[in-house]
Order: sequence, then structure tokens, then C-alpha cells
Amino acid sequence: MSINHAALGLLLAVGPLAAQNTPLDAFRGNIAAIHSRNRAAYLSHYLHTPALARVGPDGLRQGYDTFAAGVGTSWPDTLVATQFRIVPVTPDVVYGAYRYRVVDSSGSVRGVSERVFVRTPEGWKIAVTTAFPTPDATPPPLAIVGATLVDGTGAAPVRDAVVVTRNGRIACAGARMSCPVPPDADSVRATGKWIVPGLIDTHVHFSQTGWVDGRPDALDLRARYPYEAVEAELHRRPDRFFRSYLCSGVTSVFDVGGYAWTLDLQTSTGRSTTAPRVVAVGPLLSTIDPWLNLPDQRQFIYMADEATVRQAVRAHKAWGAAAIKVWYIMPPQPPDTARMSALVHAAGDEARKVGLPLIVHATGLWEAKDALRAGARVLVHSVWSAPVDDEFLALARRAGAIYVPTLTVPDGYGQVTARHFLPDRGALRCVDRATRAKAFATDTVALAQAPPQSLRQRLGRIVRSLAPGLGSTRRHDQGALNLKRVFDAGIPVALGTDAGNPLTLHGASVFRELEAMQASGLAPRDVLVAATRNAARALDLDSTGTVTGGAVADLLVLDADPLADIRHLRDIALVIHRGEAYTRRELEYP
Repeated sequence: MSINHAALGLLLAVGPLAAQNTPLDAFRGNIAAIHSRNRAAYLSHYLHTPALARVGPDGLRQGYDTFAAGVGTSWPDTLVATQFRIVPVTPDVVYGAYRYRVVDSSGSVRGVSERVFVRTPEGWKIAVTTAFPTPDATPPPLAIVGATLVDGTGAAPVRDAVVVTRNGRIACAGARMSCPVPPDADSVRATGKWIVPGLIDTHVHFSQTGWVDGRPDALDLRARYPYEAVEAELHRRPDRFFRSYLCSGVTSVFDVGGYAWTLDLQTSTGRSTTAPRVVAVGPLLSTIDPWLNLPDQRQFIYMADEATVRQAVRAHKAWGAAAIKVWYIMPPQPPDTARMSALVHAAGDEARKVGLPLIVHATGLWEAKDALRAGARVLVHSVWSAPVDDEFLALARRAGAIYVPTLTVPDGYGQVTARHFLPDRGALRCVDRATRAKAFATDTVALAQAPPQSLRQRLGRIVRSLAPGLGSTRRHDQGALNLKRVFDAGIPVALGTDAGNPLTLHGASVFRELEAMQASGLAPRDVLVAATRNAARALDLDSTGTVTGGAVADLLVLDADPLADIRHLRDIALVIHRGEAYTRRELEYP
């Protein structure tokens, strides 16, 4: 089945047909009526008799009247129909089947639907209809033909390329001559497009909402939004953010700290085509004892002594955590740095013993150096306190560490403090309506209530780190300057947003972060590698992050060249996750 250039934005969406002279015409017209939400047209395709049969997971139901009564009360945001097949049984009876994918407010469901058509004086009518979800079925093979391939390895682009996916992996990627299109593959003609790997966000928190109701330590709104209720809803519906990530082109994420239930997301998303793959660390080990926990659960485990630290590391190994995360925070009073350092080094030592990587939140230069000495494999934030020096670079190089700058997360806190939300209108189309409404409420919420002194001090330190003398097209904060120096020193850099923090919205925040990395002096190609291949290394995912043979089929089809400007990563036409292709339009929220 071939998809022409104009249809790329709809991905096999079926248009209305004027006549229904064949069973296939009737089949496509039935689907077209769903697309147009035309109740009368939809019902006209069915036999208006008590014998009309509908079959699904709950069994057989019969009768037109009860069927018609339920039609039109709700329609999916999107229905994508592919793989139409028609099999004549007799001259007057035809069997048909197709693959469907429905996207609505509750998420995405795919499956197989069948029809039995019978010939009547009024044309072909449906006598039997079925629909069965197939969440574990492998997506059909797909060939994307004619685009420019930017494979995420840093190699030169390949023009007029072909990418073939099969069984959720990339079967072939390269020049047209080296990748023939299989006869059984759906084909997307993508001339004038660009193919890149799916993006990977190495710093997210599913235990946080993207607004202040999930961080009452930033602005305490618990009287209106009880923290226990907020966290219970996040636990119940973590999938509320899955669509936002896919819509934003993010196909894998690293949850680097939260309640223990976030560890379960690794299993539930591991082979899903409707959710980004989640790698998670579970509760953080913290050098201070934050109050932001629940009565019966902790997302912060206080590093009270060495025995507690080592026991916590061993527990994380038993829970299936992907890494050990240390929150290396200096308290406001003069700290006992020797004691804290010993505890962080104990965490690193025990992590090595149990075979888990150590990742560390360390925004101070002294703490970041100490974390690297303790064996940190990933630094999940920029160093903000001072310029990175030669000693830091040598330590990072020796440790083989990956540096995740998270340049834009302070901007969200600044908007909360100023009560002025700065919306990214295009990206907000990937954000669910409830989260959008809260974000826009920032300007008017609790105007008389100041953020806590600790947050104001932290923001003040960042503001004081601003460096003079750079042009308006360049970021000029210490984090940006350090990112450029780290990159120029050959230290691997990876994309991370810190999504879940106030106004660092799940999914949608990647675009400003990517653009901030470019504004720090990185070339678009280097930012793309940071968001794909390097980010995959930070997650220990050796089968994703590039569009190369054998890799997981996570890729984006873009309308513009990301190597000319990283802002073109916003111009998403298709998101392909584990071989399942989505249009950007169907993933957006109304």
C-alpha cells in the first residue's frame, strides 16, 4: 500500500467516496463516515434489522436499534485505518478486515476489525461487524522512501534514503539502492522530508505534574490541591503524559527520581507502542532530609549514615531500579562536607558492588567533582555555581561521565515566582487540557503568597550566574557557558529537561531545551546526537537512539531540515515508535 506525499499528514486516513459500487467502496465509506463524524452516513452502511450482529471481547450482541442508539455519543479524536482486505465468499457475500488505531482522551488503542457485507437492492450493507484490540500485535512492515536520513550517529546525511521497519525494529536504513522496498510493506513516499531518531529525554519525573501542585515546596497550594490526592492521581494515571511525549517526538525517557511505583513503568512500557519506553531509578538518596514525601511512601531516602546508604542501594537492586540517584545538596548551614562526601562515596561503592550505575544531582562545582570521584556515570544537571575547570573536565573524562545540562528548568520556577506563564503555543498542542489549564492559571494563582525563601535563594544564585558580553542569540548563563566548555572538551552531552517540575511540562519542554543547547553554541547536528545516541547511552539502551539496522524502530519524519536549525525538530510529520506510525496531528490534544 503506497501513501502519497499529500497524504503523509493523514497516514492512510480514508476520504469520503461518492459511490459504493463495490464492497471495498462500502468498507472505505464506512470508515470515512467515522472521520467526518457523520452519524447518518455511518448508520446507512448497516443492515437495519434485528439480525445485525456485533462481536467484540464481551461477546455477541444483535439488533440495529440498540446499536444505533449508541452511535454519535462520542467519536475518537482520530481513527487510522490500514491493511484493508476483501475476500469474496459468494457473489452476494464478502468478508473484509482492516487494522485500526483509535486515539482519544484515554490514550491509543489498536486492533483488528472485521465486516461481513451482503448485497442488497440499496447496495452493499454490513451484516456483521467485529472489533478486537490487539495491544501486543506487531505493527505491519513499513517503508519510508525518498527522505533525507540523519541517523543520529553524527554521520553525513543520506539523501533519497529508504528506511524499512519490521517487527518493531529497523530492518534496513540507507541509500535507496541498498534498501529495497519489501512487497508486503506499507510505503510512505517522503520526498522532501527528513528522518531522524526518536528523541530521548534523560531527565523526567512522573511523580511530578509539570505544575506547582506537584511541588508544594515551590509554592504551597495544598489547601486547594492536597498533595496526597495529586500523587494518588499521578500513580493511577501515569499514562496521562505518555501521549504528550510521543506527540513531542520523545520515544524514550529516564525517570531519575520518584515514588517506588515509577519503577513499574519500566515493565508496563517496555514493549508498548502507545507509551515512551521508561527507564526508572525509583526513590532518590538524599544528603538532606526533605519533607516532600507521603505518610506511607518516600521519594527521598535520607542518607543518615553509611549503613542506611548501603542498604538502600541493595534495596534498589532488588526492586529492579536502573540506577542509583543521589541528590547531592548542601544544606543552608555550613555543612559537614567530609561526612557528606563519605556517604556519597559509600553509595558509589555499593552501586558498583551490585552492578548499578551511579547518577548524581550536583549543581555545585565542588559537589560535581566529588560525585565524579565517587564514580558518577551521569551528572543530571548543569554545574551552575561556577565555571567548570580543568580538574572537573579531567574527572569527567576519566569517569566516562555523561553531562545532562537541563538549561531551561530554572525558567519554569522563575515564571512561577513572577506569576507569568510564557506559553510555547506550538508545543502546548501536545499537552493535555487539564495540565494546560493549570499552566495558564499560574498568572493568577495565590498572588499574595511568596515562594519559600529557599527557592528564592536558589533562583537568585542562578540569576547572579548570568555572564555579560554575549550576543542576544546566545544563552548567557553559567549553565550554558559550562555546557559549551564541557562539549568542547569532548565530554558526552545528553538531552534532559527535568520535566515534571513547575512549568517544565512533560513532553512539550524538549523543544525549548534543545533550542537552549543550540543557543549555548552547539551545532544542530551535535544537539541531535545529544538527544538521541548519547541520551540512549545515558539510559544504557544499546538498541535505540540511531536509525540503523537492528535498532528499535523509533524515529521521526520531519517537514524541515534539523541540521539547518534544531528548531525544525518541532516540524514533526510522523512519529514512529516500535514500528507503529502516528501522525503528529492525531497525537495532538484538541
